[in-house]
Amino acid sequence: MRPYNRRDFLQHASLAGAAAMISARYAFAAGAPGDARFVCVILRGALDGLSAVPPHGDPDYARLRREIAIGVPGSSGGALPLDGTFGLNPGLAFLHDRYDAKELVVFHAVASPYRERSHFDGQNALENGTPVANGAQSGWLNRALVALPAAARRSRESGVALGQNVPLVMRGSAPVASWSPSTLPALDDDTLQRIADRYASDPLLSQRLAAALATDAIAGAAQADAGTGAGADTPMSPLQGAAAGGGNRLAAYTETVRTAAGFLKRDDGPAVAVFDTTGWDTHANEGNGQGQLTTRLRALDEGLKTLKEQLGPVWQRTAVLVVTEFGRTAAANGTRGTDHGTGAAAFLVGGAVAGGRVIADWPGLSAQSLYQGRDLNPTLDLRAVMKSVLADHLGVPRTALDGDVFPQSAAVKPLTGLIRS
Repeated sequence: MRPYNRRDFLQHASLAGAAAMISARYAFAAGAPGDARFVCVILRGALDGLSAVPPHGDPDYARLRREIAIGVPGSSGGALPLDGTFGLNPGLAFLHDRYDAKELVVFHAVASPYRERSHFDGQNALENGTPVANGAQSGWLNRALVALPAAARRSRESGVALGQNVPLVMRGSAPVASWSPSTLPALDDDTLQRIADRYASDPLLSQRLAAALATDAIAGAAQADAGTGAGADTPMSPLQGAAAGGGNRLAAYTETVRTAAGFLKRDDGPAVAVFDTTGWDTHANEGNGQGQLTTRLRALDEGLKTLKEQLGPVWQRTAVLVVTEFGRTAAANGTRGTDHGTGAAAFLVGGAVAGGRVIADWPGLSAQSLYQGRDLNPTLDLRAVMKSVLADHLGVPRTALDGDVFPQSAAVKPLTGLIRS
């Protein structure tokens, strides 16, 4: 067999990658309602739900929060109004607009089954879909991809993970693509030629490199469309070019969001994407409506706005779930921050979402209502939200949700009516 030249290899890579992507796309069209798109965003570090969604109508809120309390709607730095009890942090202006547009559901006093306060264990439980940190070696979202109807199960790379590593939530037997910003120097033609020649005789390595190049091409095209490349003709991508923004975390986050949109809006792209953000562990100097947490929430909000803008009409078929491993203490601590807690807040936003409401069986913040005397008491199982989205948006069968996706969870009933019919 003659050795591949670079043109041969890149043509093979393009065709192989395109074939895999196209098969994934058509499998989803056959197996999922409305050709749906789903994005899961994990906020690592434990978001303070009582500042992200301040219960300004609770008489104990201001007393517990003291100087980090978010003010009532209409006050300086006050909450953006939702209803008589809840508001949104003033940094979440885009989400507030989506609430008014009936595209946002806010969940409060929500948590996974995990009840300890370790970030590592809490994130593992959140992502593996079981009540305990070591309950599974695969993730609930990967298992959901496996559980899709038969046509979808035959697809390759039905999902994409964006970040330095494939997170646990997307690990498992279902093949998924991955992408991360890179600060490595650009690969020249000679290097690619040498890699292609070395890999050409190995079917597995050849296939992996082909898939990587296909993924890289999609990311590069997405960045070029968004204007984030090195130039009009040289968009930056993980294999060929440095990441936009270099060490700037906000720039890297924006690049990730735009690239996620680039994958999802393609007719031959995956239907599910996952990425995460860090920096939510606000033990000190958390601030109020003008503080550091509000600044971080504003960056998150801008990223979600960018996602909507970049998706264009695909936004109408998209649901975005924003979750964290656990909440924070109800009372402020001695360093004007909050410590690890339990009950949290979560968001479901998108054009496919039947929104404009807050879902909360509010337990209150009185001393006798707090979990273990210190935390917001969780009254909603996060798995009920996840099950609803997976079933009604992606078409995952209920039997699979109760057994394989979220093991031994039949008692946790999915919420109804979260997705537009």
